Amino acid sequence: MAEDKKNKAKRGRGVGSWLLNAVVHGLIRGALRLPYARRIPLAGWVMSRVLAPLAGYDRRIRDNLALVCPDLPEAEVRRLQRAVPDNAARSWMEMYSGAEFIARVKDSPIRGPGLPALEEAHRAGRPVVLVTGHFGNYDVARVALMARGYRIGGLYNPMRNVYFNKHYVAALERIGQPVFPRGRRGLANLLRFLKSGGMTAFLVDLNVKRGVPLRFFGAPAKTALSAAELALKFDAPLVPAYGIRQPDGLSFEVVIEAPIPPGDPADMMQAVNDSIEAMARRHMGQWFWIHRRWKA
Repeated sequence: MAEDKKNKAKRGRGVGSWLLNAVVHGLIRGALRLPYARRIPLAGWVMSRVLAPLAGYDRRIRDNLALVCPDLPEAEVRRLQRAVPDNAARSWMEMYSGAEFIARVKDSPIRGPGLPALEEAHRAGRPVVLVTGHFGNYDVARVALMARGYRIGGLYNPMRNVYFNKHYVAALERIGQPVFPRGRRGLANLLRFLKSGGMTAFLVDLNVKRGVPLRFFGAPAKTALSAAELALKFDAPLVPAYGIRQPDGLSFEVVIEAPIPPGDPADMMQAVNDSIEAMARRHMGQWFWIHRRWKA
C-alpha cells in the first residue's frame, strides 16, 4: 500500500497532488474574475513579494547571478529578485487569460532582421523552426504571428501533476493550436506538422540531461541539439524569436532575429544560446533566473 502511494506521487497523482492543484487552480480562477489590467500586475506582485521569497526563488536567483554575473551590484541583484518572479507570474496569468490575452497582443509590432526570411518561408509554405527562451512572454510571438496567418505549433513539457496538467494544456490550446507534448507521440505529430510546411516553436534554455555542454553566460550549460537537427532535417530556417515586455508591463514587441546559418548542430545551438544571452543581458529582469540552468 505504501509503495502504491509512493508510485502515485511520482506519477503526479494522489491526494497531495490533487490538493495542490485545487489550491493553485482556485487562485487562478479567482484572479480571472478581476479586470485584465489589474489581474496581470497583481499576479506579478503576489509572486514577487510573497511567494518567491517563501519558495526560495530569491536564493536561487542570487546563486545563478553569483555564478555567471559575479560583478553585478547588490542593488541590481535585489531588483532582479523582484523583477524576475514578477515577469514570470505575469506571463503565467497571461497564458490563462486566453481570449483577453490574444486581444491584447495579437497586433504587437513585429520587427527584426529575420522577419523577411520568415515572411518568405510563409509565402512558400516552407517549414520554420522558431527558437526562444524563458524570456519576456514566449507565447506572444506565437500569438502575433498566428494572428497574421502563420501556422505555428508549440512544443510543451507536460506537468507532472496530472490534475494541473489538464487545465494547463487547455490554457495552451486556447492561445493557439496545435500544441505537441514532449514524447514519442507528440514528436511524431510534430514531424508531420513540419513536413506539411508548418512552423514550430521550441524553448531551448532548459538543462537537458543528455544535452551537450555549451556556453551560456560564459558557463557550461547542457543544451539539447534537437531544434537544430530538425531544422537541418527539414531544410528549415532556424530562427530566434522573442516577445519583449514593454515598460507598461502589459504590452509587447516581437523581435525576429536573423536565421542561424546551417552547419554543425552544436555550433547552431551555441549561436542560439548566444542570441538568448544577448537578449537577456539587454533585459535582465525578463529572463527566468529561477531556472537551474547550470546544474553541472
